[in-house]
Amino acid sequence: MASGDETSMTRHRVLSARAVALEALVRIERDGAYANLVLGPILERSTLSKEDRAFVTMLVYGTTRMRRSCDALVDRFIATEPDMATRQILRLGAFQIEFARLPAHAAVSETVELATARSKGFVNAVLRKVATTPMIWASDAVRLSYPDWIIERLSLEMDPAEAIAALVTMNMPAPVSVREDGYVQDLASQDVVRAVGAVAGEVVVDVCAGPGGKATGLAATKARVVALDISPVRAHLVHTNAVSTGHPLSVLVADARRVPIRPGSAHRVLVDAPCSGLGVLRRRADARWRIQASDIPQLAGLQKSILEEAAGLVRPGGVLLYSVCTLTAQESIDHGIPLGFEPIPRAGDGDVPPLGSHWEEFGFGARVLPHRVDSDGMVLMRYRRTA
Repeated sequence: MASGDETSMTRHRVLSARAVALEALVRIERDGAYANLVLGPILERSTLSKEDRAFVTMLVYGTTRMRRSCDALVDRFIATEPDMATRQILRLGAFQIEFARLPAHAAVSETVELATARSKGFVNAVLRKVATTPMIWASDAVRLSYPDWIIERLSLEMDPAEAIAALVTMNMPAPVSVREDGYVQDLASQDVVRAVGAVAGEVVVDVCAGPGGKATGLAATKARVVALDISPVRAHLVHTNAVSTGHPLSVLVADARRVPIRPGSAHRVLVDAPCSGLGVLRRRADARWRIQASDIPQLAGLQKSILEEAAGLVRPGGVLLYSVCTLTAQESIDHGIPLGFEPIPRAGDGDVPPLGSHWEEFGFGARVLPHRVDSDGMVLMRYRRTA
């Protein structure tokens, strides 16, 4: 049986972890900061154990991800909007009770300790009601904590039940998948690398390469990979990852809409285009609150220009692969087939391998949904140059 001192130390340690989580949540809300960029430095400055850091990460990412649901849980019992910091405390407490499934008495009492003396009674009363009052959700969007437009858009893009299943999966922590060379990369992204069909000695260009996961995967085939990225920081990451994985490649800082490579010189070209990221929302806790429906047409225009430029790099008979970590037609198959190319079927054509059965046909391309194999959601299209 633990002594009183041991019990007190454990309680202080857990409270300290919650205090660190609250600091991150306040920064995210007040400064509009990205969760992953805020949390790392805060954890580094702390003296928390590895176990407590994992607890903080779960609290911060989970509360950020489930923000809308947490607000709905507490707003039933609020007549006047609290100050920003108190709102974060309420969200943090509601997340622990409803989604982390922590013991309600601990979640309430330890979270209340984060409040100011003036607001302690208010926070305590609200969280106790959250813990004891069954919730009736107004909609799937509120229950799953997504903006309405994401639910509506994906329900139009696929069977509504499939959309809900995908969104439920993207509320869960992403699994960790590690390649043979030690690089951590999602299974769907590894599928994209294999789908290029690169072989030793070929010239392969990755025009949107940062941070380098797919580029290093291509280089592992002993192909001669040229990786481009418009951002010097991301280009440097490509180089760093190439060194760490032991797969040499060439790196250029360049705009994928104006590639400084001779036309028709590549055997294969990969376009892993910038997109809305609607297939990887579980990896980016705050992304669902940042992306807007109006962003998709703008991204589609950028993607189309990159695809057209990349098509010119492919030699006759060569392969062009376009992929996006989203699920929408407007950002993928609606781009159509580049002039002088024909689509390659999901089953491959001898020069490129078939896609796994978890990739469903999507127009002339293929799509994998997050709940099929617990991977990122992604669309890819493969083309062969015929003229």
